[in-house]
Amino acid sequence: MVQAHEDVDDLVKLRRQLHRHPELRFTEHGTAATLAGRLAPIARVRTGIAGTGLLAEIDGRATGPAVLLRADMDAYPVQDAKAVGYASGNPGVCHACGHDVHMAVVYGVAARLAADPPARGTVTLLFQPAEEIPFGEASGAAAALADEALRGRRYDAVLGLHCWPDLPVGAVGVDRETAMAAKDAFRIEVLGRAAHAATPALGRDAILGLSGIVNLLHAGVARSRNPHELVAFNIGTISGGASQSQVAAYAEATGTLRTHDEATRGRLKEVIERIARQQAAALDLGVRFTWANEMPPVRNAASLVTLAHAELPGVVEVADLTEPPLTTDDFALLGVLGPSLYVKLGVTGERGGAPLHSGAFDVDERCLGAGVTALERLTRAVLDGRLGGGDDGPTGDGTGAAGDGTAAPGGDRTATDVGRSAETEAVRA
Repeated sequence: MVQAHEDVDDLVKLRRQLHRHPELRFTEHGTAATLAGRLAPIARVRTGIAGTGLLAEIDGRATGPAVLLRADMDAYPVQDAKAVGYASGNPGVCHACGHDVHMAVVYGVAARLAADPPARGTVTLLFQPAEEIPFGEASGAAAALADEALRGRRYDAVLGLHCWPDLPVGAVGVDRETAMAAKDAFRIEVLGRAAHAATPALGRDAILGLSGIVNLLHAGVARSRNPHELVAFNIGTISGGASQSQVAAYAEATGTLRTHDEATRGRLKEVIERIARQQAAALDLGVRFTWANEMPPVRNAASLVTLAHAELPGVVEVADLTEPPLTTDDFALLGVLGPSLYVKLGVTGERGGAPLHSGAFDVDERCLGAGVTALERLTRAVLDGRLGGGDDGPTGDGTGAAGDGTAAPGGDRTATDVGRSAETEAVRA
């Protein structure tokens, strides 16, 4: 179901402007200026959130529930491979994950709400920097939660969406519970002893040790998971050595583990660390092991899943997603602000179909109208009181703040501790 929307041409212009000028994590100054300029006439805008992000607020005609909509802002460090007029003008940087679409959609919701204010409630728009997180670096969502503008806030619903090449344009996918997986990044540093390549017995080869660790990890993780457990494991970088004529004294690799179930997650983390340490010890090598960027899964609130299936059919095609993906997103951290729902926006039609994080990634821009319609419909439904109660239930105070004036449960740890490295070391005997 692809519908025409009177505002889609303007959203296409905005999306293409953002696509032509992508910026990496925590450097989204031009992106923020573009958005602030558009939002200032229709909302209360606060810049500098988490450094380069911004908040915008739109009030209904009376007090009521509070809804937060989130869009991520940063681009990905990959060369744009598309031969289109709106291709990236920033070499080596591209909106290869659809964040330009996310921003245009959330802006589009703001424009519609401003043109036709809801009867009651407040809508907060969070344009968040730095969703893409290299090993050991900070999460933009964690930084936003630590910002005093969000500290202690509480919302009746926290909504977001992500481009999804597996779905056709016009469709919106709703995961029954888990919308994104947990992520655990790791670094393995192997410590050897340098020697001339002609006398290898005088050294301890860190590259040889790391090579064995990598092979054993792939086999060990595969044999330590059960067939029903959804798991992704990857070694993404390897480096080490100083010369082809030297036994390497140092080598390192970084990788990621993606899971859904906490028991599986804990078990496989133990397997990974144990294999690395045992293989290094077998070759008389030292090892340092670091876990970082440990991110929980994105969990959809049952009440909001029910609301989506009640409200969205008829305005967009709704896909009931039964198999959770193994992609991750720091939207997971925003769950401390209130019950959340993260939907998947179909983008494949006349354009689209290339995978996320590919330089060829593009979208059929009719997805913009579908995304705006879906998020606007959900937002107005919450503001109108059509969200049912339950364990994940709303605050209903209309202020967006916790009723006792304190931070939302878990807020302190989320804002300051999640994503920090937890390093343990084994010293070579």
